[in-house]
Amino acid sequence: MEKNGLFSQRIRLRHLHTFVAVAQQGTLGRAAETLNLSQPALSKTLNELEQLTGKRLFDRGRLGAKLTLVGEQFLSHAVRVLDALNVAGQSLNYKTEQQNDLIRIGALPTAALGILPTVLGQLHKQQPDLRIQVATTNNPMLLAGLKSGELDLGIGRMSDPELMSGLNYELLFLESLKLVVRPRHPLLQTTVTLSRVLEWPVVVSPEGTVPRQHAEDLLASQHCTLPSGCVETLSASLSRQLTVDYDYVWFVPSGAVKDDLRLGALIALPVQPLGIGDPIGILTRVDTPLSPAAYRLISAIRKTMPG
Repeated sequence: MEKNGLFSQRIRLRHLHTFVAVAQQGTLGRAAETLNLSQPALSKTLNELEQLTGKRLFDRGRLGAKLTLVGEQFLSHAVRVLDALNVAGQSLNYKTEQQNDLIRIGALPTAALGILPTVLGQLHKQQPDLRIQVATTNNPMLLAGLKSGELDLGIGRMSDPELMSGLNYELLFLESLKLVVRPRHPLLQTTVTLSRVLEWPVVVSPEGTVPRQHAEDLLASQHCTLPSGCVETLSASLSRQLTVDYDYVWFVPSGAVKDDLRLGALIALPVQPLGIGDPIGILTRVDTPLSPAAYRLISAIRKTMPG
């Protein structure tokens, strides 16, 4: 029998659940806790899966388990299989009399701007009567809203393990800090340095947020500090309008401006960010099944991601 046939016959759901849990949690220990398994039992199942695939799916070390390139490719397929089964199960129990589905989404302001317009537009073409509530908030409030049941799903950041208890996380992309201006900004006519950037008005996220910390770290690396006269706001729409219409420099996560950069509505200054970027992903509750409409929304989000 061909190798693919053997793989299809021998793989079990426990292999997929184990693989996805390790990918989401980043360590075998946390994944074992999530699945209520012993770590040796989880490790055995993971080894079985790697033998079935004939590939190494994780690089395991002292700092945890990191997906290999093959593992990243396999993850998208594994998640889709499990989601399809969840949707099938939900369809058996979902109340047919519920005509108007409701999805309650929490999202970081910049993630909402960068992801949701395209996704919601596509989803409403498929289901015009779908009711969607979107709350833009910071990451701690997003996690709290999920845990309290006020939100069905979130688009945010991985947080400390104790704050992630009871939540699933699926990585979408890495988001780096960009410094953007309007196309005819005077800075574009000069050699750009951070000290010259700070001669112009700045828009930045408020204190206590991850983008603000990244902005301050970047400036500190060049012995600079934010000017006292900057605009501090969580509103991505206000920040964008100030930058498009005036001479502000916007310190912004890259996901929020990817379309503006592609279309030339905003220009990124040639300033190299620190690090590889922040992981932005989909957050859901472990113990609460999603509606079929929410699964369709998640599927639509995945399709907008590059690669």
